[in-house]
Amino acid sequence: MNAHNKPNAPVLDSYWMPFTANRQFKAAPRLLAAAEGMYYTSADGRRVLDGTAGLWCVNAGHGRRQIAAAVERQLTQMDFAPSFQMGHPIAFDFAERLAEIAPGPDGAKLDRIFYTGSGSESVDTALKIAIAYQRAIGQGTRTRLIGRERGYHGVGFGGISVGGIINNRRVFPQLPGSDHLRHTHDLAKNAFVKGQPEHGAELADDLERLVALHGAETIAACIVEPVAGSTGVLIPPKGYLERLRAICDKHGILLIFDEVITGFGRLGASFATNYFGVTPDLVTTAKGLTNGAIPMGAVFSSRKVHDALMHGPENAIEIFHGYTYSGHPAACAAGIATLDIYRDEGLLTRAAELEDDWQNAMHSLKGLPHIIDIRTIGLIAGIELASRDGAPGTRAYDVFVDCFEKGLLIRVTGDIIAFSPPLIAEKQHFEDIVSILGDALKRAA
Repeated sequence: MNAHNKPNAPVLDSYWMPFTANRQFKAAPRLLAAAEGMYYTSADGRRVLDGTAGLWCVNAGHGRRQIAAAVERQLTQMDFAPSFQMGHPIAFDFAERLAEIAPGPDGAKLDRIFYTGSGSESVDTALKIAIAYQRAIGQGTRTRLIGRERGYHGVGFGGISVGGIINNRRVFPQLPGSDHLRHTHDLAKNAFVKGQPEHGAELADDLERLVALHGAETIAACIVEPVAGSTGVLIPPKGYLERLRAICDKHGILLIFDEVITGFGRLGASFATNYFGVTPDLVTTAKGLTNGAIPMGAVFSSRKVHDALMHGPENAIEIFHGYTYSGHPAACAAGIATLDIYRDEGLLTRAAELEDDWQNAMHSLKGLPHIIDIRTIGLIAGIELASRDGAPGTRAYDVFVDCFEKGLLIRVTGDIIAFSPPLIAEKQHFEDIVSILGDALKRAA
C-alpha cells in the first residue's frame, strides 16, 4: 500500500509546495518520514539512500544528536531575542567561530559576518552591501549588477535578476540594469571531464564586454557561483575565476561568490574560495551552515567592504538592512554544533579524500543509455541525459521517480541529474548509487 493511501496519511490539499508540480506530486506523493546518517526512511517504511545531502545542505549526515541537543538547550534558555539595536552572546560567539574558518587566505579572510535566514536572503544582502559599499566610497553611480547565464542565486528579486535560469525569471520582473555573462558549459570541448575543464577561461572576458557596453562607473558587483549547482553542476574552466577576479580589480567591481552550495566542505576545502585559490569580496552561504537543521544564512565580507561602511556619526545605522531572524539564537546554536562536528570529524576536507573514488564511480556510468556528459568535482556530480524529442526534462524525471522507488534520492534539473551526498559517505554508498542509477537508466526509454 502506498503511503498516501494509508488511513493516517496526511491530507495534501492545503500545502502549496515550492518548486514542485503540485498536481502531479499529490496524485502520487513521495513522502519522507525519518532520517539517520546517510538514509531517509520513506512514509511507507523503505530506506532511501540520500544522494543529495537533503538539498545540498545536510553535509554531516542526518539525525546528528549533537545539533539537536544544542538547539534544545538554547530554546530552553532563550528562544528568541531581537538583533536590531540589541544583541545576544551566542550570535557573537558563532560569528567568531565562522571568522576562524572564513573564506580567503590567512591575513585576508572575509571575516565580517552578516546573518540572514536563507541563501536567497544572503544573495540579496550581498547585493545590497555591494551597492552600499560603492556609495560609501563615492561611487554612487555604480548600481548595476552582473550575474551569469544559467546561474542560480535564490528567489528574491535581486537573486532572480542576477540569476540566469529562465524559468526562475519568466513570470517575474527583474531589477533594472542587471546583465549577464555567458555561461561556461561547453559539451563539444569539455564532455566527461574530471575536475576543471581545460577550455573556456576566455569566457570571463564577457565582463570586459559588459564594461564596454555599460561603463565601469555603472557596475557595482559581479556575482557567480564558483561551481554552478542548481543548473546542473557547471564547473569553472581552468583560469576562469582568476581572470574574472583580475577584471573586477581592474574596473573597481566587487566580486561575489555564491557559495550556498559549495561552502562548508563540498569540494574538499572549507570553501570553494580556498579550493580555487581565488578570493572574492563577499561570499554568500546557507545550507551547510547549520547542516540544514535550522534555516540560516550568512554573508562573509572582506574588511575592506565592511570598514568602508563604518564611517559617519557613531550613532548612525551603517546599513539599513536586516531580518527579524538575523542571528536567531537557536540557529546559532545549531551552527556552532555543526562547526564542532565538521572540526572533530574532519568533514571540511573529507571530500578531498573521497574525490578519486567518487569520480571513478560516477564516470563508470559512461556508456549507459542516454548519458551525454558526466561532470565531477569534489563530492559533486552532474550527469547530463539526452532529452526526449519535444519533452525536455521528462527522461530525468522518470529516472528520479524510478530511483526513489528503488531506494535512492537523486536531484534533477531539466535532464541533468545532480549528486551531492553527505560528506560522511563511504565507498559502498557510491557503489550503491551507481548500481541503482545504472539500472534506472537502462530502464528509461
